[in-house]
Amino acid sequence: MRGFSLPLLIILGLVVILLFWGCGSYNGLVQQDETVKNSWNKVQSDYQRRADLIPNLVNTVKGEANFERGTLTDVINARAKATSVQVNPDDLNPENIQKFQQAQAQLSGSLSRLLVTVEQYPNLRANDAFRNLQAQLEGTENRIKTSRNDFNDAVQTYNTKVRTFPTAMFAGIMGFHPRTGFTADPGSQNAPKVDFGGTQPQPKVSFDSAR
Repeated sequence: MRGFSLPLLIILGLVVILLFWGCGSYNGLVQQDETVKNSWNKVQSDYQRRADLIPNLVNTVKGEANFERGTLTDVINARAKATSVQVNPDDLNPENIQKFQQAQAQLSGSLSRLLVTVEQYPNLRANDAFRNLQAQLEGTENRIKTSRNDFNDAVQTYNTKVRTFPTAMFAGIMGFHPRTGFTADPGSQNAPKVDFGGTQPQPKVSFDSAR
């Protein structure tokens, strides 16, 4: 090409290639980052669904005479703390994830203790409203486990992209950094199993968190 030397053409060609590669890498990181954020929103939504069920559960249990008030108070306080810890998808750093996970784990533990205590009250176990809430809580716990696992999968895919050469050379400059997923809650491998069965086998409810 007249007026352009071969070295200059090579340099221009490399610049064009790098420009297209950079745009593609940036757009790919944006898409995966948005997937992480969307997965996080689903996690918080499922935890909120559990929190919304607790007031009805507490009110139902309150109707049983002589029920341990301290157990109910623990659940109420743990719910208040858990609902107060909300994390913006743009602030998914290790510290915020840990605070959120700890608050939710505390609520899970309080719920487990409440349901263990319910075993001592046959009238509650036979209460239709309580059994309905039990079923809803069980379903919500399953949803939480699924959403947590989906979030961890999204984080893993995103982190792999951010840390893989050659994208890793530019990801930090473009504002993309590795994110933190959920880890197993302390003691979750020994989480109590709550059997509502009586004489007939019934499904068991576990309030351990997803790994």
